Amino acid sequence: MKEVLVIYYSQTGQLRDIIDHILEPFETDKVNVTYYQILPETPYPFPWNKEKFFDVFPESFLQIPTKLKRPDNAILSKKYDLVLLGHQVWYLSPSIPLNSFLKSESAKKLLKDTPTITIIGARNMWVMSQEKVKKLLVDCKAELVGNIALVDKNINHISVITIVHWMMKGKKDRLWGVFPKPGVSSRSIQAAKKFGRPINESLLQGDFSNLQQELVRLGAVKIKPSLVLMDKRANLLFSKWANFIIKKGGVGNPSRKKWLRFFNYYLLIAIWAIAPIVFIVFLLTYIPLYHKIKRDEKYYASVELKE
Repeated sequence: MKEVLVIYYSQTGQLRDIIDHILEPFETDKVNVTYYQILPETPYPFPWNKEKFFDVFPESFLQIPTKLKRPDNAILSKKYDLVLLGHQVWYLSPSIPLNSFLKSESAKKLLKDTPTITIIGARNMWVMSQEKVKKLLVDCKAELVGNIALVDKNINHISVITIVHWMMKGKKDRLWGVFPKPGVSSRSIQAAKKFGRPINESLLQGDFSNLQQELVRLGAVKIKPSLVLMDKRANLLFSKWANFIIKKGGVGNPSRKKWLRFFNYYLLIAIWAIAPIVFIVFLLTYIPLYHKIKRDEKYYASVELKE
């Protein structure tokens, strides 16, 4: 019997839904699946209110861990043949609960020398967050063998409006009856079971060497170079904001509230004005940078980590 451990953190339940559909083709008479939901000692709210949503920005981007509830001894005592790691993106970084887990002694014990597949549910920009997760997995001595990234397929500005509605109201419905539903579509989630078949085969054979190539062939990862450029530029600017604001105090400190309001204004400008300019720059430089863009596409679709 092969032992699989699912590790995830999900506020809305979307990520758990994605993982459950991926697991559908698994042969239950040959594979035993155990779930471990990451639980912070102090839960994060859902739906968010605006103040708390922005107040997690510095710690999220800077990957500062929080205290978690320890996994049960029954989970820690087993050796697993495969780990499926659910990955949420907060402020272009792995969510605070996921980041906190990956920096814990529990993660080092569970992931050491263990084939690991990351499963991402995100709005659209996940590439640089995944690079951070790759580094954390190296620290845990895990073996990253696959990655699946499901995203909101609506255009950037539409998905911004719908995701805010979902995060602040807690409803995954059509805003005003006009906008599309937020998040990863039901069709994409249901279709995710196609990724489970090659994962199941690799698990039973004990060979994951060609898994990511097969997942990419099935559409598990689609790299949009323009979004990668935006992701990289935003990371540079977020770094300046986060390092400045963290010096104003910790979570809930009144002295940093006004700076978080300024960051909110910056985000609005970045999304509605700067992002279109970055896209125009991308189009203007596409031909001269064509070969580099293609190399980057191949790399970000892989499970490799640049030195």
